[in-house]
Amino acid sequence: MKSVEIRFINRLVLVAFFIISSVSNLSAAGDKITPVELIAKHLESLGSPEARAAMKSATIIGTSKATFFGRGGGVAEGIAVIASEGEKYLVAMKFNSSDYPFEKMGYDGNDFTVGFVKPGIRSNLGQFLSTNEATFKRGILSGALSTSWELLNFDEKDAKLKYGGIKKIDGKSLHKLDYNPKKGSDLNISLFFDLDTFRHIRTEYTRVISARQGANVDASAGQSETRYKMVEEFSDFKEENKLTLPHAYKINQEILTGNGTTSYEWSMNLKQFNFNQSINATDFKVDSY
Repeated sequence: MKSVEIRFINRLVLVAFFIISSVSNLSAAGDKITPVELIAKHLESLGSPEARAAMKSATIIGTSKATFFGRGGGVAEGIAVIASEGEKYLVAMKFNSSDYPFEKMGYDGNDFTVGFVKPGIRSNLGQFLSTNEATFKRGILSGALSTSWELLNFDEKDAKLKYGGIKKIDGKSLHKLDYNPKKGSDLNISLFFDLDTFRHIRTEYTRVISARQGANVDASAGQSETRYKMVEEFSDFKEENKLTLPHAYKINQEILTGNGTTSYEWSMNLKQFNFNQSINATDFKVDSY
């Protein structure tokens, strides 16, 4: 084959490569979505603007189950209540166990409070929420099950959102939205949405506490960082009062230290949805009862 023909073929191959690359890049760009567009589609998945605006308060009741994994693990069952009015909300679970009677946390519009499972003692979940109370004043906890849900009236002055692309979790492709409160948070927070329906189905909270330095090399070697991870999962979506809401709500917590990993799971099966009923203001401050 003549050298001229070879150069011509090489040029054709090079041109074809650039065309394919350009088409691929355009396709990838077309798959992207802005945070504003993602929020808008998520709100559409909940219901019409009129249906969303009509929900002034909500009281949701169901069953609860707490599972503790690993050494000393066990199961406790009981009832669950999620109540909200405007920016105020309450998440409570009561169990049939004297050692672990309940979990309860709430925001009354001013203070975020977490109940003690025993006098002066909070559970690992309660301690995690209390330590990061600034974040849980934001209307993130319990997602669209609450009138306080942050994305219902999102304000860019309060937090920064960044589209994190499409991520695969448990074999399912999801839109990822990174959420960063502007008033500071030690947590990394990511929201995940169904690729087709744009329903909010997962929130991840992670925090890493670095190992403390000891007095000497040997002491420092004995220290290790602590990793906290909490995941909320939402599923079993059904219509309630012209809104499509999850009826299964699960919280997972994992704590990784130098001594190993501790993990917990709280699952709620939500059955009764009541809207626009009066709620006592003191109910949202959980250490008041």
